[in-house]
Amino acid sequence: MIVSVSRLTIEAGTRTLLSGPSGSGKSTLFRAIAGIWPYGRGTIDRPAAAAVLLLPQRPYIPSGTLKTAVTYPSLAEAHSDEAVRRALELALLASLAGEIDGEDNWPQRLSGGEQQRLAIARAILDKPDWLFLDEATSALDEQLEAEIYGMLGEVLPNKTIVSIGHRSTLIELHRRYIEMTPGPDSVFEPLPRIGWEARQALGH
Repeated sequence: MIVSVSRLTIEAGTRTLLSGPSGSGKSTLFRAIAGIWPYGRGTIDRPAAAAVLLLPQRPYIPSGTLKTAVTYPSLAEAHSDEAVRRALELALLASLAGEIDGEDNWPQRLSGGEQQRLAIARAILDKPDWLFLDEATSALDEQLEAEIYGMLGEVLPNKTIVSIGHRSTLIELHRRYIEMTPGPDSVFEPLPRIGWEARQALGH
């Protein structure tokens, strides 16, 4: 067993950061909450009918048209060309907005940071109620990362964004901070940083 959770509440609409050492079960916990990790015991309560999207550090990007790559796993026809172009612009990929009908080997053509921003464009299109970012901006520099988080706050207001990350600069981009803490037998537990919410509320 890697992770043990006695009780953890993530409040809807509260941007939350989860951090901890490698191997502490952060991604496993994310997948369990998102409903895509079938192993383990216990109960996870999620809002009924809430749409959940999890973006990993290395998103899957299929070859074909750029529109197909952006809208995956939905069908390309599920979104208008205008909506896809706008999503790319918001994800700071305006240079690609005119190529949505172009076919290419996008995983090879795009850099790691561009691939992560393309996945962000998917979130903009899907507008999930709960967005889990599993180091999904790790290939971006700190300024670009901050711009992406600022944009998500404007484009997805009142949505819940939960992030895994290691950079100290991420702390100021979130309202709540949870840290994976080792316990007996090297089993980790996610524990809120005491006093963090109060400091954030005061703007500190």
